[in-house]
Amino acid sequence: MTGSASPVIGSPMIDIVMPYYGDVALMQAAVRSVLAQDDPNWRLTVVDDGTAEGVPEWFAGLGDDRVRYQRNEVNLGVTGNFNKCLALAEHERVVILGCDDLLLPNYVGLVRAVHAEHPGAGIIQPGVRVIDGSGAEIRTLVDEAKRRVYAPKVRGRLLLSGEDLAVSLLRGDWLYFPSLCWKTEAIQAVGFPEHLKVIQDLALLVELVRRGESLVVDETTAFCYRRHASSESSWSAADGSRFTEAGRFFTDTADRMAEHGWPRAAGVARRHVSSRIFALTMLPQALRQRAGVGPLTRHVFGSGRRP
Repeated sequence: MTGSASPVIGSPMIDIVMPYYGDVALMQAAVRSVLAQDDPNWRLTVVDDGTAEGVPEWFAGLGDDRVRYQRNEVNLGVTGNFNKCLALAEHERVVILGCDDLLLPNYVGLVRAVHAEHPGAGIIQPGVRVIDGSGAEIRTLVDEAKRRVYAPKVRGRLLLSGEDLAVSLLRGDWLYFPSLCWKTEAIQAVGFPEHLKVIQDLALLVELVRRGESLVVDETTAFCYRRHASSESSWSAADGSRFTEAGRFFTDTADRMAEHGWPRAAGVARRHVSSRIFALTMLPQALRQRAGVGPLTRHVFGSGRRP
């Protein structure tokens, strides 16, 4: 069920920022999904990191003063553009919408209602429907693992925080990053680490939890997450580079969790079982292609401790 949410009196305007690069038609569909919100209390800011023809003109023709568009003079790359988008958020809550994902019409109303009940929560996770490149609903092994193995059972709404939340996310990141609604001042204080390419989302989440932010999960479906086989993370998984980065992240995180007095979280980070299993599933492909075997093998069988 998607439901229909009426505007919530007293809840903040939602800043929706979209770091854009890539398929024009999918980006336009994402923008239209924002325009179709039941609750009008939103502002959309699109930062274009590409050079596709006709895009500025398309935005100029929308005729909605809640939509802001700008094109970067030089390409900032994924992390640079994400951080620029974050800096442009001015309201109490912000969503970093993927330029190929879709908000269902009840999204803004739902997160504003959750905020009204839990105004101190740093992160809000609504229910998510996974779709493929054509928009059809799909079930993948990754998403079934998120739902059945790693995500907590939710009836209505669930509030999570502290070491329990850190342990849960480090066991397996079951959140859908583009669907999250953030406390703006909290995420702006951390930002996206420049040295990470594919695991920035988990790094940001764990740091916010370490700083004391909480998460509210609402089971109401309000977002469509588009899963592509050709994403940056898929490519880097295939060649092994993702796991070199992941290995360093889990080692560093284990040390930080131990220093923070969270021994269970430190142990889960050091073991990073789900990440090792993922690397193991990629080994046959790496062996066939004779690429990425070393990084994958080290990730699967390494100690998880600093050399």
